[in-house]
Amino acid sequence: MAVAYPRRLKKIAAYKAVEHVRSGMVVGLGTGSTAKHAVDRIAQLLKQGKLKDIVGIPTSMKTHEQAVSLGIPLSDLDSHPVIDLAIDGADEVDPNLNLVKGRGGSLLREKMVESASKKFVVIVDESKMVDYVGGSRLAMPVEVIPFCWNHSLKRLVDSFGCVGELRMSAGCTDKAYVTDNGNYIIDLYFEKDIGDLNEASDRILRLPGIVEHGMFVGLATSVIVAGVDGVTVKTK
Repeated sequence: MAVAYPRRLKKIAAYKAVEHVRSGMVVGLGTGSTAKHAVDRIAQLLKQGKLKDIVGIPTSMKTHEQAVSLGIPLSDLDSHPVIDLAIDGADEVDPNLNLVKGRGGSLLREKMVESASKKFVVIVDESKMVDYVGGSRLAMPVEVIPFCWNHSLKRLVDSFGCVGELRMSAGCTDKAYVTDNGNYIIDLYFEKDIGDLNEASDRILRLPGIVEHGMFVGLATSVIVAGVDGVTVKTK
């Protein structure tokens, strides 16, 4: 029962987000357990004829495979550099609608697609709401090149005074997790509010060997939150 409850909330939020999709749109298709419901719903509406001429831009290989299996027409940012609407989940949402994403490993492609979108609708259940980025005390991912990853880890930890570790493949203790882009992920764990997120972003990205981080600052247009008392929509 404890497992089914959040799944139900995720589905409610995802279906609400898909109400923003209109025929003829180019749609960014997110990755993860919540976004999966949105992709399923878009495919369902296409099959029913309630949506037409949708072009999907997937944010991961996993979402690409899901969309292909459901018959959603796909393209990429080279062909569609401006996206009408992106729908995706988040691991954390702060009061200013800044996000932590990437605990599923797709942060780079997600950020590329969602930063190219006119509107970015985030779908979460209420457990993802936090007082500040890092407030869940769970991972804030940073994608790094495999070369000298331990050097990158030490510099990140020293820069923020936090705990950090290399993400390992599921069920493995000796094999690093590898992203769709062939990179590694370092997970950072913050004990306190890191302050100015734009400054923190710049500090991370200035380090050689860093590809991208999981802080999505100022990208969300709105956040749909499903909770026990119903669905609420938060906007900037």
